[in-house]
Amino acid sequence: MANPQFTCSVLVQVLPEQTDAEQGKYAFSYTITIENTGDITAQLIGRHWLITDARGKVQKVDGLAVVGHQPLLAPGQKFQYTSWAQIDTPQGSMQGRFLCVTEDAEVFHTELPEFMLANSASLH
Repeated sequence: MANPQFTCSVLVQVLPEQTDAEQGKYAFSYTITIENTGDITAQLIGRHWLITDARGKVQKVDGLAVVGHQPLLAPGQKFQYTSWAQIDTPQGSMQGRFLCVTEDAEVFHTELPEFMLANSASLH
């Protein structure tokens, strides 16, 4: 039986050109690397994000594809993309999952555990 699995890593950076502290807008880019660590070719179809600021305000983002792509990954292949989010506080978090499907039409999800949206210098 096939074992579909994608594994993800995330890198977060502040976007100073999109941040306006006086207006209470803080922007962060996130680069996600998705690797097919399973044993069957599979495709990322869509995503579901929960973006939460430090006050608990939640933005939901659902949709097909990531930055216009629905990558088809054979075992061992990787896909990387960068996107961004804006929140109302200097710190927050994101979490979510990707909707994926194997070449045999088996649906599975890849969970992305919560990660911080913050300027790492402000955390020390």
